[in-house]
Amino acid sequence: MKVRRGALRAALALALLPLLTPAGAVEPISLGLAIAGAAASALTGFISYPRLYCYFRECCLHRHDRRAAAALQETLDRRLFGQHLVSKVVVKAVRGYLNNTNAKKPLALSLHGWTGTGKNFVSRIVAESIYKKGLQSKYVHQFVATLHFPHAHSINLYKDQLQSWIRGNVSICPRSLFIFDEMDKMHPGLIDSIKPFLDYYELLDGVSYRQAIFIFLSNAGAEKITEVALDFWRNGRTREDIQLTDIQNALSVSVFNNKNSGFWHSTLIDKNLIDYFIPFLPLEYKHVKMCVRVEIESRGYAVDEDILTRIADEMTYFPREERIYSDKGCKTVDAKLDYYYD
Repeated sequence: MKVRRGALRAALALALLPLLTPAGAVEPISLGLAIAGAAASALTGFISYPRLYCYFRECCLHRHDRRAAAALQETLDRRLFGQHLVSKVVVKAVRGYLNNTNAKKPLALSLHGWTGTGKNFVSRIVAESIYKKGLQSKYVHQFVATLHFPHAHSINLYKDQLQSWIRGNVSICPRSLFIFDEMDKMHPGLIDSIKPFLDYYELLDGVSYRQAIFIFLSNAGAEKITEVALDFWRNGRTREDIQLTDIQNALSVSVFNNKNSGFWHSTLIDKNLIDYFIPFLPLEYKHVKMCVRVEIESRGYAVDEDILTRIADEMTYFPREERIYSDKGCKTVDAKLDYYYD
């Protein structure tokens, strides 16, 4: 009996192999891919051995919810510096959402702060905590405003394509993750096209979006965040004293009224569909040194304290008089290490 079952499994595996070969690369905004994905999803419904299928191909929600939250917490604790608010809010928001079996709407997080403070890093870690392939997962979809939506005269076309893309991919995998980078460069009004998917609807045309996650990244609001951080510093209080309530409301208002933001007078903000506006504080000298140390270690080199200090000293800081915060965060650390080590 065992031999027969083993032979049956082997035969089934061989029969499935032609169906499990990777699909070719397709442009990010593509209704055709959504249709193809729907066809693939329908096909897998007829496969009676889902575990076998998932052995060969990545499946929707690859990791258990608790494992995803634990992986997110561990990585942020180890690799994210100077962002106590981010670590606390992102972990709680994602953990609570993944464990909620009856969410009323998708999770929507908006990450704000200067370049180099960790916004892209955190979105990547969220993706990796849920899917083993991270940003390379077919269930994670990343949009860059200047790349995918470059022309103002095509905004209506972009709206239709974006809706089709989200609808098609959530139909395939309810736990899809959508990341919108450079929201401060997106054409105003474009992001409002996804408002129905973020709202409190049980179903839209037979599709539920309540398990999806949307993350927005933007430099807009960075001035307001810095203003609050400086006020705390000048009053002799530490950055760790800053609470989300000290910034979040002012941040959302600042972004909403910023004409250079894709969220300018957006219905997503007006209708309170963004669950959290998460501020990334500007990084201080000590945080830059932490970034340099981790990068050196990740390359397999012994840490040279002299080189570490020189790299941190080469960064430029603001305000001009106090020189507290790095104006590029940790963004250029990697390039500077190339000069010293490679």
